[in-house]
Amino acid sequence: MFAIESGYPTLYVCNCNGIRERDVRHAIACGASRPAEVFKSQGCQAQCAKCVCEMRQMIDESREALRYAAE
Repeated sequence: MFAIESGYPTLYVCNCNGIRERDVRHAIACGASRPAEVFKSQGCQAQCAKCVCEMRQMIDESREALRYAAE
C-alpha cells in the first residue's frame, strides 16, 4: 500500500498503526533492534502483527549492511 507524499510514494509497513517504511528505517537508525522497539518509538503496539516479519527483515538488512561496512 502506498500514498503520495511530496510527489514520492510512501510505503506503509504497518497498516494498522500507519507506520511507514521511513519511520521503521528511522527507528532502526536510532537503535531499534526488535519490532517491539519500532512500535515503541511510534507510540503504539502491534495489532495484527502481519508487519513484524517485514520489520525483522529490515532490521536484519540494516545489521548486514553495517557488518559489511565495518569490514
